[in-house]
Amino acid sequence: MKHDDRTAVETSASAGLFRRDVLKFALAGSAMAAVGLRAPAVLANAKPFEGVTLRGACFQHIFHTYIQKLLPEFEEQTGMKVEFDLQAFPVYNQRMDLELSTHGSSYDFCNITHSFSGRWISAGWLTPLNDFLNDPNKTAADFDPDDFVSGTQIAYIDANKQVHGFAWEAGAMLLASSRFDILDKEGIAMPTTLAGMIDVCKAIHNKNGVAAFVADRLHHWNFPPYLMGFGGKVFRDPPGDLMPVLDTPEVIEAATYYSGLLSNYCPPGVLSYTDDQAMRNQLAGRANMRINAMSWLLPLAKSADSRVKDTVRFALMPEGPAGGFPACNANAYGIPAGSNQKDAAWAFIQWATSKKTFERTALEMGGLATPRRSIIEDPRYKEALTINGQDIASMYLDVLERSGREGYMAYRTVPVWPQTGEKINKAIERIASGQADAATSMKAAQAEAVEDIKKAGVKL
Repeated sequence: MKHDDRTAVETSASAGLFRRDVLKFALAGSAMAAVGLRAPAVLANAKPFEGVTLRGACFQHIFHTYIQKLLPEFEEQTGMKVEFDLQAFPVYNQRMDLELSTHGSSYDFCNITHSFSGRWISAGWLTPLNDFLNDPNKTAADFDPDDFVSGTQIAYIDANKQVHGFAWEAGAMLLASSRFDILDKEGIAMPTTLAGMIDVCKAIHNKNGVAAFVADRLHHWNFPPYLMGFGGKVFRDPPGDLMPVLDTPEVIEAATYYSGLLSNYCPPGVLSYTDDQAMRNQLAGRANMRINAMSWLLPLAKSADSRVKDTVRFALMPEGPAGGFPACNANAYGIPAGSNQKDAAWAFIQWATSKKTFERTALEMGGLATPRRSIIEDPRYKEALTINGQDIASMYLDVLERSGREGYMAYRTVPVWPQTGEKINKAIERIASGQADAATSMKAAQAEAVEDIKKAGVKL
């Protein structure tokens, strides 16, 4: 997620404003449905986009594989041809940042990367969608924007309540124990507090040759929930006040805690682990607990490669002294300001994020990281996410709702987050590798972040 000076909705109050606005759209849709108008007029016409070739760009993700399988039906309905340019995540972000900054017209729709959303939206590089949403000739009666859980959408709405994108996937941070049988044998329950998690790690580390914990090297994603759990902040009061506060006693305490998990209870070499490497350690039963987005944890129960299907258990992220702040993010489809085919792009986005499409990607194809409440609450979804007797769907929805209601992900939705996040990465690496203590490293991160933010033209 990404916030700018006055860009994304960052508080529970603003989330409420969004709910009222989209409810207006939803009610308008309901009225149309009552008279039998189930699709916008532009899609009711026979092949309304005959001859149009729509180009889109996204990073590589299984969801786009699902969409590509369904595309022939959409192309038959509309007459348009849709071309996907899929790139590796870092390559995509770099190229799209340049493409959008020049108001290029190479792409008609694109992924709005969560951590770049504030930069791209605040700069005016993306098309507001409110006019489309308010036009019954362009938006289907049953699209229902209010069905998107608030935590998946707040990064894509600016301070003027202009919507710039709709989520196609949602990440909600949970705790998974791949070898809960080890905890159970010791009479230990899943930890509910960060202090309790250290106790669990001490009790089970290297039991049966299994490391107690595992993580990956994306500390800018993993660490802030711990930071907030100890009462710290990344920025003083985003999005208005972007002064970083990475050297407070609370942040230093959190950095000491988190770095201790990495250095004391993880497999050797964990500081270089990618997401996939961390997941593979859990799949093989070589590492026990991990806290990350649900999509990286579900393979423990769903993958054919998993050796821990029967022993995996899930829980909400343990709370710190200041409470629980499990991370939530979402990626969304949007329309570049330079697009020359905005109507066709909106028709695609509307279809790709519709209830019917999510029913197929989530309930038939297994893409369970869905942003729509109606899908999450569907009995079929709940059945798919009942794992070893646990209701994972309710945990997932809890995190999505909490982050939207409480607005604590605001730090990740400001234009200067990417460079600040990189300073956090380096700081944690220094601490966990023993190059510096937490106080020294976080003070260095603070100074480096301040310098970068000033270079970006932000007054502190």
